[in-house]
Amino acid sequence: MKSVHKLLFLVLALLAITVVSCDKTIEEPQRVGYVPASVDDKAGSWKTYILTNPGEVTLATPASVSSAAYLAELTDLKSKAANLSLAQQEAVVYWGAGAAYRWNEIARELAARYNTPPASNADGKYPVPDAANPLADPKFPFANPPYTARMLAYLSVAQYDALVSAWSYKYVFKRTAPSKVDATVPVALPVSALPTYPSEDAVVAAASAVILKAMFPGEVAFIDAKVAEHTNARQWAGMNVKSDLEAGASLGSQVAAKVMGRARTDGMSASNNQTLTAAMVESAKSRGQLEVWTSQESPLRPPMLPNYGAVSTWNFDRATLVKLRPGMAPQPGSEQFNKELQELKAINKNQTREQARIANYWADGAGSYTPPGHWMRSAADAAHEAKFSEVRMARTLALVATSLQDASVCCWETKFYYYTPRPQQYGVKTSVGLPNFPSYTSGHSTFSGAAATVLGSIFPDRADEFWARAQEASVSRIYGMIHFRSDCEVGLVCGKNIGAYAVARGKADGSGL
Repeated sequence: MKSVHKLLFLVLALLAITVVSCDKTIEEPQRVGYVPASVDDKAGSWKTYILTNPGEVTLATPASVSSAAYLAELTDLKSKAANLSLAQQEAVVYWGAGAAYRWNEIARELAARYNTPPASNADGKYPVPDAANPLADPKFPFANPPYTARMLAYLSVAQYDALVSAWSYKYVFKRTAPSKVDATVPVALPVSALPTYPSEDAVVAAASAVILKAMFPGEVAFIDAKVAEHTNARQWAGMNVKSDLEAGASLGSQVAAKVMGRARTDGMSASNNQTLTAAMVESAKSRGQLEVWTSQESPLRPPMLPNYGAVSTWNFDRATLVKLRPGMAPQPGSEQFNKELQELKAINKNQTREQARIANYWADGAGSYTPPGHWMRSAADAAHEAKFSEVRMARTLALVATSLQDASVCCWETKFYYYTPRPQQYGVKTSVGLPNFPSYTSGHSTFSGAAATVLGSIFPDRADEFWARAQEASVSRIYGMIHFRSDCEVGLVCGKNIGAYAVARGKADGSGL
C-alpha cells in the first residue's frame, strides 16, 4: 500500500490490541482488513438460494475508466480520500474488516438489544410486541433464539446471493480499482485484484439494510446511518468511485427484495398462534407423554412460538423434517428418567465452579444475541482468520445461518410435538434462567450440533475444536440444571444430522469446498 495514510497505521495498531467484546464473556482481537487468500474469481457461477441465476437482477454497463465521467469521479475520490479526520480513519479501519463480517456483527448486536421477554401487565397478562409500533413497550421484535436464527439466515442469504450476482457482473465489466487506474489515488486499505464494479461493500450494505429494517423496524434511522458510514468509508479509503457504490446499492437492494419475498410467506406470521396449544397437549398425551410441560412463571406465561415448527426450512423439505424428529424422551417414573433427574439434583446441591463457568458462558439468555448469534460469531471469526474473500465469507455465514434456522425449526417442532416437562417441574432449580417452552430437545444442543457440523466441514483442520465447543454448549444446559441429559444428547445428534444437509449443499454449490 504505497500511499496509505500514515496515521492509519497507528489506528490499526491501537485497534489490534485485545479488547473485551460487547457480550462481556469473550476476549479477542479487533478485526482489521486483509488481502483475501483468493478473490474467488469464479464465484459468479456458485449456486444461490433465492436467485435462479446471477443475471436475474439487472445492472447498467459502467462508463469506461478513460471516460470524462469516470475521470471526474476519480478527482472527486481523491478529494474525499485526502486529509482524513481520525473519526474517518477509524471508520475506514472498522469497515475494512469486511462488509459481511461487520453487518453480521451489527445484526447480532440488534438481536441482543431486542432479546427481552415482555413483562406481565397489571392484569397478569403478557402483551405481544407490535410490529406496527416497534418502539412501544414491549419492543418489537422479541429477538428470542428462533427469531434471531431466522433473521440471521435471511440476512446471510441476501448477502450471499447478492455477492454471487455481484461477482458475475464484476467479471463481465472488469473495472480496475481506482488506485490502479490512477496511482495518485490515496488508499487506506489493502487492494486486491478484484474488479470494483459493482462495489461488494455497497452490495452487502444495501442487502443487509433491507433485511434488517424488516426484522427490526424500530431501527431504520440507526441502519441508515450505518449504511451511510459504510459507503462513505469506501471513498475515504480510496477504494470505490461513486458509480461503483451506486451500482452495488442497486444490486443489493434488488436481491434483498427477492429474499424478503420468501420471508413474507415462510409461516413466521403464524408461529405464535396460541390457539393451537390445547390440541398440541392432547396430541402429546395421545402419543404416550405421561406428564406435559407447563409454564413455571407467575402469572402463567403463554409458551414461546408454539407453531414455529411449521416455519419453512432451507436445506431440506417437510418430509425430511419429520424423519429428523427423534423418538420420545424417557417418561417420568422410568428408570432412565429417574437417573437423569437424580443427576440434576446432585448438581443442584454441589455444582462445581467449572460447571458454573460452563453454564454461564453458554447461557446466552435475555440480553444476549442467543445461541445462534454465538455460533455466527464463531463462523465469522473463523472465516476472517482464514482470510476468505467477501463472497466466501458470505457463503460461510449463509451455510451456518441456514443450518441454525433449520435447527430451530426442527427443535421447536419436536418440543411442541412431545410437550415434554422441564426439570423445574420436579423441584430442580436452574442457575441460568428458565425458558418458557417444553424441554425436549435442547435448543442449545441442536443449534450447536448443526453449526459445529457445518463449520467442521468448511474448516476441517478445526473440526475437532468446533465439535468440542458443541459438546460443551450441550452439557452446559445440564450444568445449568435446565435440561435432562436426554434433551441434550439427543439434541446434539439431531443438530449433527440437520447440519449434514447444509454440508451437502455446500459441497454441491460450485465453490470447491
